[in-house]
Amino acid sequence: DARAWRSPVAWLVLLCTFAAGLSFDLWTKYWSFEHVAPQPVVLTPGQLVEDPDYRLPWHPGVEVVPPDLLDFHLVLNRGAVFGIGQHRRGVFIALTVVAVCAGLAVFAGWTDRRSRLSHIAIGLVLAGGVGNLYDRYVYGAVRDFLHMLPRRHLPFDLSWPGGSTELFPWVFNVADVLLLAGMALLMIQAFRADRAAARAAAQESGGASRSSRPSNSGKASSGRASDSS
Repeated sequence: DARAWRSPVAWLVLLCTFAAGLSFDLWTKYWSFEHVAPQPVVLTPGQLVEDPDYRLPWHPGVEVVPPDLLDFHLVLNRGAVFGIGQHRRGVFIALTVVAVCAGLAVFAGWTDRRSRLSHIAIGLVLAGGVGNLYDRYVYGAVRDFLHMLPRRHLPFDLSWPGGSTELFPWVFNVADVLLLAGMALLMIQAFRADRAAARAAAQESGGASRSSRPSNSGKASSGRASDSS
């Protein structure tokens, strides 16, 4: 059986990727809420559920990659990736649990034990999903701090549906990056698998056509037999 769930190495790759990604996500969230604002922002378990109107103290943010490429700026996200669907905590917790189970099912039942890229990709997706699930369950909102292209605005006075004129108004975190990177790697793996299957089918078709074509020597000997008769 070539499926991944029977391979200890495949499980090791998955779990190591998951553990590394989850640890890095939770550490960066902790570090940013400790150091980005002038004073550490300390959240207690359940605080944002009990006080849904809580707001972070104002802070200017920290420029990380100049000029205006990346800032650290603290945000509490009560929605999904990039702030989509605010105030749906229970829905997103349920969807994340389903997605994690689906990811494990894909790993166990639909990946080959030698498909290392797929195992890494699924580990990244699981790490990102569980990282944000932890925040939603423990605090009631997701801790975000990465703001790309700050102070850059859309041209021609354009604006997003919410009214923002920023080029990229969303603030996100490492878990979001892990999710997107994992899905991108899965797409790459699927593309590679399709190309490999197409090459194998072409080779098999070519081999079948060659085997069904009579050889010249066979034709020649048949002709000689016919002449002699």
